[in-house]
Amino acid sequence: MRLVILGAGESGIGAALLGKKQGFDVFVSDGGQIKDIYKQELAVNHIPFEEGHHSWDIILGADEIVKSPGIPEKSELMKKVRERGVKVISEIELAWRFSKDKKIIAITGSNGKSTTTALTHHIFRTAGLNAALVGNIGISYARQVALEPADYYIIEVSSFQLDDIVEFKPNVAILLNITPDHLDRYDYKMENYVASKFRIAMNQTKEDYFIYCKDDPEIRKYLATKPIFSEPIPFSIMEPLNEGGFIANDQVNIQVKDEPVIMSMYDLALKGKHNLYNSMAAGIAGRTMDIRKEKIRESLSTFSSLEHRMEYVATVRGVDFINDSKATNVNSVWFALESMERPVILIMGGVDKGNDYSAIRDLVREKVKAIVCLGVDNRPIHEALSKDMEVMINTDNMKDAVAAAFRLSSKGDVVLLSPACASFDLFKNYEERGRQFKEAVREL
Repeated sequence: MRLVILGAGESGIGAALLGKKQGFDVFVSDGGQIKDIYKQELAVNHIPFEEGHHSWDIILGADEIVKSPGIPEKSELMKKVRERGVKVISEIELAWRFSKDKKIIAITGSNGKSTTTALTHHIFRTAGLNAALVGNIGISYARQVALEPADYYIIEVSSFQLDDIVEFKPNVAILLNITPDHLDRYDYKMENYVASKFRIAMNQTKEDYFIYCKDDPEIRKYLATKPIFSEPIPFSIMEPLNEGGFIANDQVNIQVKDEPVIMSMYDLALKGKHNLYNSMAAGIAGRTMDIRKEKIRESLSTFSSLEHRMEYVATVRGVDFINDSKATNVNSVWFALESMERPVILIMGGVDKGNDYSAIRDLVREKVKAIVCLGVDNRPIHEALSKDMEVMINTDNMKDAVAAAFRLSSKGDVVLLSPACASFDLFKNYEERGRQFKEAVREL
């Protein structure tokens, strides 16, 4: 089989390695430059590749194409592929074909995916299970299947990956929430984005589980009109439920199968309202796989949060510094501010994806003392929030941003990096932005 991989990032390289292992005729094509480490990997595995251009005869002659999630359908490349009618799949579809006899737990949502995926993995590992943490959060699903197969795959999946699935069917699907994000890829129609997220459950049957947030209006609206064929298990912080996850008398209740998990919400390792949802979703996933309640309670109380996601960095002269560089949309910043109990100096800014900052105005008024803008163009933030915030400062590098935030802080305050924007104006990615933040804090 002639398998062409479009895009040579982590998912593309993983797909190439898996295709090669299965004996396919694999070719990798990337219109940009391929990282040296990936080029070495392709060369060592004798996988032919090209960079900086696309060879149309090879691409359009493929039996099947694995498309990088980053390539939009509107691109010239995809228009030609669709015109020719070549079959296109995503990397998670390819990986699933060669791991479908294992247990697959897939997690999606606009916010909280990485935290919930890592927490679910922590539960499975604490229970002694051979579980792999894959997808958007680290190494690709296909790479793991090719190089180190596991019994359980805990996968963070994006809407872009779900757009090109055909038969991908997780045993457990988790849908955390749906808020506007990436609408430029969905013709600026919320209903298209919602439908994309729900593809996570489209191939499920009654033997599978669909874990979802009952408090989310977009999820409720969709479920009111479209059937789900798997067993639905809701979670809520607004109302008690007969089955699923809920909060009552400051206790987390997970009622799944016949062994309820009950623990104080104050014993959860992850704090904040949004993390009640994440913790319940992960705990429910554990119970669907018959993990004992003691192990779930232990896991939910011992988990340490991810790098760049509400990550505590240091306390300097009574001021806490929190790295939330992974907050690349407004809703993520809303969750971060909502969990804050002390005055905040907020560092935000970057590449604006058409953000509507009105969603955080009330929280900015209530919790934020000052805003330090970090970006090439800070006008959209000033225009949206200057009426609510007396102190707003512009910076164009991380060292200045951290120094300004520290100057504006008092003992007992929190300096929070939660940008609401992509990082590409000043940094390679959100990880580099987060690392520079931590370095600047340590130099204070």
